Amino acid sequence: MSSPPPPRPSLEMLRALTDENVLRALMDRPRLTRAEISAHTGISKPTISDSVARLSAAGLVVDTGERTAGRGRAGSYYCLAPRLGAALVASITPHGVVAEAVDAHGRVVEQVRAGLGRTAGADLAARTLAAVAGRLRTRVPGGLRTAVVSAADPVDRTTGRLVRLPDAPFLVGDLDPAAVLASSVTGPVLVDNDVNWAARAEHHAGRAQGVDDFVYVHLGEGLGCAVVHDGAVRRGRHGLAGEIAHLHTAGPDGTAMPLTEVFAALGLRRPASTAIDVAALESAVAGDDERARRVRTVLARAISGVLAAAVSLADPEMIVVGGAWGSRPRMIAAIGDHFGHSPRPVRVAAAGLTAPELTGARTRALEELRSLVVRSARPAGDRTPSKGRAPSSPAPRAIGDR
Repeated sequence: MSSPPPPRPSLEMLRALTDENVLRALMDRPRLTRAEISAHTGISKPTISDSVARLSAAGLVVDTGERTAGRGRAGSYYCLAPRLGAALVASITPHGVVAEAVDAHGRVVEQVRAGLGRTAGADLAARTLAAVAGRLRTRVPGGLRTAVVSAADPVDRTTGRLVRLPDAPFLVGDLDPAAVLASSVTGPVLVDNDVNWAARAEHHAGRAQGVDDFVYVHLGEGLGCAVVHDGAVRRGRHGLAGEIAHLHTAGPDGTAMPLTEVFAALGLRRPASTAIDVAALESAVAGDDERARRVRTVLARAISGVLAAAVSLADPEMIVVGGAWGSRPRMIAAIGDHFGHSPRPVRVAAAGLTAPELTGARTRALEELRSLVVRSARPAGDRTPSKGRAPSSPAPRAIGDR
């Protein structure tokens, strides 16, 4: 007995899919005629014309007033409406807060910076984040519809709040970015730490592009690690996976000690802080004298111990090293040489992107904003996310694995 034919898609579903194709075509290009949209999407011109009319009536698409030139009937150019809003991308580091407004084309249309400090505390960080977001909100037509936050601190996977760990070099405390941004952002707020965002960026467009299993190690003022498995960052039960500062490794005299204490033993930490003194470290490893070679050897041995643990637990295809000093050619060479003699060596490469944490957060913010714009074109009873995309709840939330 033959099975019944699958149900045919409803007219509403077909219209929604067409509208999504039109919107995404206009997100990728500043302006298009209906004929060009038809050519890009492979959808018939009459169907595209109906969709453009619907989207224009909904206030999502506008006629630019420009017309094609040449023989034949002039075509009208259409673009996204100017008041579709933007996504907020915010980075919280010891150097301050950087906040960007990114439109649906992926352009950074506004940027605000504000100082902070290594011992800022939750109250100052909250006031600073709220201030920069408020300034951006008033400058963006349509306001801020979603936000992605990168923080130089661990982030609780469930709540999106920053977590204060012992001896953390950046003392922000129990900051809740979603609550801080509630008055400035109308949609979802996603929060994760900077190392995880950097790993996502390297996977999307950096050194690990096309590699679905790798470990990203950040070596800067702070120490961090992200494990990417099957193309997704694995964050652990509480979101604290990859906190390598207290992982035991070999110290300067060969005895075991936490990784962060290796820098203390070498005199390479900032006074009264667990933060690594990047300038002093770079100076210490720069030369070819005996001391510089010794410091490079000590650091390479200590870091290789951490890499060996990561390989044992995660079985990655490669290791990407980033951060202010970790990706320097001398350090990459020293780490690669030392780690190459370990029982299970894998390829070690320097990170390929500048400011990868912002790049990673910006990429996700653009995805979220575009998804919101597409959903706003659907009838009120059909605002489900696009196929293959993470749901965008209107409530603030922490980022989860994808």
